Amino acid sequence: MVGFVGSLGVGKLGSVGRADGLCSRKSVVVMGTGNSFGKLFKISTWGESHGIGVGVTIDGCPPRLELSPEDVQKELDRRKPGQSKLTTPRKEDDMAEILSGVVSGKTIGTPIGILVRNKNQIGKDYDNIAVSYRPSHADATYDAKYGIRAVAGGGRSSARETIGRVAAGAVAKKLLKTYSDVDIVGYVQKVQDIAADNIDVDKVTLEDVESNIVRCPDEEVAEQMIGRIDEIRKTGNSIGGVVECVARNVPAGLGAPVFDKLEAELAKACMSLPASKGFEVGSGFPGTLLTGIEHNDPFYIDEDGRTRTKTNRSGGIQGGISNGETIVIRVAFKPTSTIARSQETVTRDGVETELLARGRHDPCVLPRAVPMVESMVALVLADHLMQQVSEHIEPSLC
Repeated sequence: MVGFVGSLGVGKLGSVGRADGLCSRKSVVVMGTGNSFGKLFKISTWGESHGIGVGVTIDGCPPRLELSPEDVQKELDRRKPGQSKLTTPRKEDDMAEILSGVVSGKTIGTPIGILVRNKNQIGKDYDNIAVSYRPSHADATYDAKYGIRAVAGGGRSSARETIGRVAAGAVAKKLLKTYSDVDIVGYVQKVQDIAADNIDVDKVTLEDVESNIVRCPDEEVAEQMIGRIDEIRKTGNSIGGVVECVARNVPAGLGAPVFDKLEAELAKACMSLPASKGFEVGSGFPGTLLTGIEHNDPFYIDEDGRTRTKTNRSGGIQGGISNGETIVIRVAFKPTSTIARSQETVTRDGVETELLARGRHDPCVLPRAVPMVESMVALVLADHLMQQVSEHIEPSLC
């Protein structure tokens, strides 16, 4: 197996310094961590792309929340493959099975288990990548960390892992809507240099987003995006872009002032998605071109006596805490790594070669990334809503 500069040299059994992989005195235990997210509203995703199935365990959901399989399924249908010519042709129904935690249409306060079975696996498409690494994919780094990996479909590095996130996000959305009337809408804002710059973040709706296959609420720009993606798809290549997501009616006070700032939590959540490469909130990087007087959001008192801001360059978050305005974030996604073009690479044995990858892959991840970003935003907000409530429990007078 090929080694990396500065790596621990993990062998077949996780040992250090032994080419045969047998345990030495300097043995290393490689833990399979990083599969859980959240503090009070906590999720753990599991399963591989070509395994029996994928899913999620949700711990911390309050009891008596109305929840049906349809609540989960409608979100999974937006994420599933084979929706259009812009997505992977892999055909999966992605039907959700709620295994636990829900009785008679209501949560009961115990862990919620949701399973989606894999049905359309074609493992032979990945025979060549068992030997050769796909450039910019996770194949080589998974080998470097674990010394073993699920080759077919990319295993845990596959976007099928996000099924668990989207299923959990559906529950988080229901929780947020029920208790705080929070509305979360994501959409494709940019494909390469084609941008929808005139979206009204306070008025854009799910219906606007779902009106076309690229999930851009600007119909004219959407047609340009569709044409660009289809053009690239026909060449066996891929492209990236930006998903913007807004969260409206978020209560003021969510987040914490230091390490758990709300934008930091959102950034971690969204940057944990496959193919994500950048994160912005509010004015983002362009905000660095402004002066303080230009960037600051002036305060005023609205007709209901609430403190509001006249502008929203802060993106709904100030000092790491939500201020009650619409939260606006953007996530940049790179071009899909697995493409139908010959690329230079190396084998697991360290031999330079060329790879023409097979399999079924998205020419652009953006249309299916929209519900993924929405879900991660919902999971963060649900978790922080519960933290905020728990921090403000009135002491008993009894």
